[in-house]
Amino acid sequence: MSEPTPIPEIREILCALLFATREPLTPRQIVNVFKRTAETYEGVEASFIEITVKDVKDALEDLKTHLEENKLGLEIVEIAGGVRLRNVTSVGPWLRELMEKGKTAKLSKPALETLSIIAYRQPIQRSQIESIRGVAADSIVRGLLEMGLVKVVGRSELPGKPWLYGTTQSFLEHFGLNSLDDLPGMVEMRRNLAQREMELEEASQGDAEVAEEGEELPPEEETEEEAPEKKEAGSGAEEMGSEDVDEPEESLEEES
Repeated sequence: MSEPTPIPEIREILCALLFATREPLTPRQIVNVFKRTAETYEGVEASFIEITVKDVKDALEDLKTHLEENKLGLEIVEIAGGVRLRNVTSVGPWLRELMEKGKTAKLSKPALETLSIIAYRQPIQRSQIESIRGVAADSIVRGLLEMGLVKVVGRSELPGKPWLYGTTQSFLEHFGLNSLDDLPGMVEMRRNLAQREMELEEASQGDAEVAEEGEELPPEEETEEEAPEKKEAGSGAEEMGSEDVDEPEESLEEES
């Protein structure tokens, strides 16, 4: 007679699920796995049919504490809105040596610069990227699209409706980020951009007001009576000007 199958703890199942998948899992996705399994099998698996998101979150915290206290070289991290089981950074050199990842190709400096611009300024057009970098970015953007780090998120309302680019969930996973807010200086940069846009809007309104106030009125037509008077005043100014010129000559002679 075979022994009954022991009922595993929730954290055991969670650890196995996270170990088996390469994508971050949300608590809701994990709950759905438990429920589908309970509906498929009639044994101990069916006992988890009533599991909730809270149960999963509590088990994740329990698993996280267990891994930290026992120093198993693994940790639970929040990435791209979900959770993932990964190695701690301190054991990275041994893993790279084992998996021969030390010589893997990395993002080039131009690719990193372009990716940074997209990450911080998204959604953004290719022409805007090229304006910031000062060089063509077509091939680099195409490469980032192929790597799955960048995606098309829409079209601009400008003439021609150029494509708008943004980052993907793979970008968050690649750099170990839970959201774009985790980017260094993202909150401060957004605040500065909003302030800059307000300043530009106020400046454009001020320029429009100055332009309206600075409109010159058409010159009034001179009457025949005013013209001779201006002519006489002009001849008098010429005589005064000639006298002013003579005075410096006399003073120069005196100094000599």
